[in-house]
Amino acid sequence: MTLAAHTSHEPTDLDEELTSERAHLESSRAALRRMRERAEALFATGDTVAGDSYTAEQLGRHMARRVKELADDPTTPLFFGRLDFGAATERRHGGDVEADDEVVGVYHVGRRHVTDELGEPMVLDWRAPVSRAFYRASARDPQGVAVRRRFGFSTGVLTSFEDEHLDRGEELGTTSRILTAEIERPRVGPMRDIVATIQPEQDELVRADLADSICVQGAPGTGKTAVGLHRAAFLLYLHRERLNRSGVLIVGPNRAFLSYIAAVLPALGEVEVEQSTVEDLVTRVPVRAVEDPATATLKHDVRMAELLRRALEAHIGEPTEPIMVSDGSFRWRIGLEPLHRVIEETRREGLPYGVGRERVRARVVSLLQRQSEARRAESPSDAWLRRMAKSRPVTEFLDTAWPAVTPEGLVHTLLADPAALASAADGLLTEAEQAQLLWRKPARTAKATKWTAADAVLVDEAAGLIERPAGFGHVVIDEAQDLSPMQCRAIARRSEHGSITLLGDLAQGTAPWAATDWRETLAHLGKPDAVVVPLTIGFRVPAAVVALANRLLPALAVNVPPAESLRRDGGLDVRTVPDLTEATVAEVRAALAHDGSVGVIAADDTVAGLRSALAEAGIETTTADDVAATVRVTVVPATLVKGLEYDHVVVVEPAAIVAAEPRGLHRLYVVLTRAVSRLAVLHHDPLPAALAG
Repeated sequence: MTLAAHTSHEPTDLDEELTSERAHLESSRAALRRMRERAEALFATGDTVAGDSYTAEQLGRHMARRVKELADDPTTPLFFGRLDFGAATERRHGGDVEADDEVVGVYHVGRRHVTDELGEPMVLDWRAPVSRAFYRASARDPQGVAVRRRFGFSTGVLTSFEDEHLDRGEELGTTSRILTAEIERPRVGPMRDIVATIQPEQDELVRADLADSICVQGAPGTGKTAVGLHRAAFLLYLHRERLNRSGVLIVGPNRAFLSYIAAVLPALGEVEVEQSTVEDLVTRVPVRAVEDPATATLKHDVRMAELLRRALEAHIGEPTEPIMVSDGSFRWRIGLEPLHRVIEETRREGLPYGVGRERVRARVVSLLQRQSEARRAESPSDAWLRRMAKSRPVTEFLDTAWPAVTPEGLVHTLLADPAALASAADGLLTEAEQAQLLWRKPARTAKATKWTAADAVLVDEAAGLIERPAGFGHVVIDEAQDLSPMQCRAIARRSEHGSITLLGDLAQGTAPWAATDWRETLAHLGKPDAVVVPLTIGFRVPAAVVALANRLLPALAVNVPPAESLRRDGGLDVRTVPDLTEATVAEVRAALAHDGSVGVIAADDTVAGLRSALAEAGIETTTADDVAATVRVTVVPATLVKGLEYDHVVVVEPAAIVAAEPRGLHRLYVVLTRAVSRLAVLHHDPLPAALAG
């Protein structure tokens, strides 16, 4: 195996090779710059070459996106690997072989496709079919690759390379120094992509077909979030036109987490992916109130979906009298029997309620149209059809048999009217549960109501029953173990005709309704047949830290395999201290002597005091949602740390974190697994028994 990280100053073949690779990097950057300049020129002159204003607008949007996609970050290498194909080999697209498309020669693999002025590739996109061999080829199955080369970089400067001669049976695997250095590299600020370090089992998930929905049960440090984001990027590459129309949605647990991951997809050239929390998806009503956890938990119960369906169904009535419509000198009559038939046919079609109302209107007008055509021997005009649809007899019939209902009004009536709730809840909810749901002092109207976050989910469910919501072509859902059944249904409505990538860890479930079985969650998401894939081998969290956190697993009552780590470095320090604040300040000072980020994690009500103490000691800190900050020390409430990571983590008083909420041990499991280099656990009170054991 060839290593070019030597320190000799005498010219060698390796030095010449390194110089050649650096020259290729510079040439590639120049080529990328030309591609961007060409896109900028087209953007600037698009209105003069387009044939009309609509085409000009579409071209402008396309070129603006293209300019963003071609942005170059000089601190990030354009390529991270190289493939030298020996004998000609066939290229594979999915499972199909293109027999006439043979791969020969040398290809650099990077974050995006870069071509020279003649259109010849200088860097292949990591998502291209040929690039798959960079992640999948092995000494056992070289896939036509003679040599796989990895590059080492420092702030964008190519410093070394490492060769594996797969045709000779040489393979480094996870002992690769460059691979290990990239995985363990200290980081400050937002999450980065992992295109240089994707492992074969991760690549299998990243390149799954668009039609496939998958669930990744990922232990801490296994890269499940990165897998989901890179799968989104891969699908956008492979199905660009389709997904640009339908869209890709990333759903995260909170805005701090979304801020943390926001830079990953743009770094891969994907700039038009929507990111949202579940709370931000369900925004039909403003959230201005808080309710007790027990009531919120009941409102998140899946039975509420059936409750709302029944309440809405109850609005549909039976026709009680014929319709008589005056039309100039004519009078048209529709009897009770055909009106009953219209209502029953529309019911059976299972349409959204609002669509059903318009379908009933259209069918009634169609009956009137037939009578008019029979008498007048000609088809009525569109204006006549519109007039009939809005005529008073037709409107009065609709308002009686299929009245208009708003989502807010439906939920308001249910939670404000005991009789309406009792009728819909018969055999579904107990009397005690009904009493718990009812508002003590309901507002007179839906508009005046002070809605809670759980109410907003119910209103969104009602909206889904009434209207046909727009959906996404693919949805990535991270930290999905904390989704309630009703939140799952909100996401399902937005991915009914698309696929999903579900990411989570049942051991990290901290919500009152946290999942204990992925099959139930997948059923609520409308994807019951999705495959569940476990990721248990971690590359980020040191083994000593994983072993400490794994002590908690028996107490968490979830059936997940314990995490394993390939990292034998890192540090762990668990100690009793007389003064938590003083010890925290000292520990942060010590952590700052190392490279990388520092996260201080504590019970929510102690965070402000710790920030003040650190400030008094002259240590600048920031908050978890301020990813643009270059400050190295972040003080994070335990409830907001899910999905985040820091090189050095200081956990302050585990007992207080556990005592702060019913699923405190699950929260502590999350907190302990945020460290990717060193973990210090400071406590004054005794450690929780499950951890101390």
